[in-house]
Amino acid sequence: MAGGVAHTASRGRGRMRRRAMAEINVTPFVDVMLVLLIVFMVTAPLLTVGVPVDLPKTRAPALGQDKEPLSITIAKDGTIFLQKLKVPQDELVPKLTAISHNGYDQRIFVRGDQTVNYGKVMEVMGMLSAAGFTHIGLVTDAVRPKPDDQR
Repeated sequence: MAGGVAHTASRGRGRMRRRAMAEINVTPFVDVMLVLLIVFMVTAPLLTVGVPVDLPKTRAPALGQDKEPLSITIAKDGTIFLQKLKVPQDELVPKLTAISHNGYDQRIFVRGDQTVNYGKVMEVMGMLSAAGFTHIGLVTDAVRPKPDDQR
């Protein structure tokens, strides 16, 4: 019993040490991730560029692009937009020429509402081609296959 008493006495004289926590508190991490998720969910719809138009449908796949392309939009009423800026038809080529002098050499996308006269779209494309812009593309929406379509 003397050994037991000595052991108890030595324990009383020493300092008590706390054991290290073996678990990680993930609550702050989850809180931050949820806040970021909400922020991205709110801002993602705002990142789409362009004027809303009803694009024609096609089965062609989408083209990959590294830089943000220049888009020219022809609205239902024939109004022309360069990106989101309304531009008179006679000022379109000078504005694009100024942009190209700043080093822009990517494709120019022409978006025309499906109710716009085909001649109007071709007139704008002809102006671009005559001004020396050769990388011109037409933008369409992809056709979504119907569930009963079997190929």
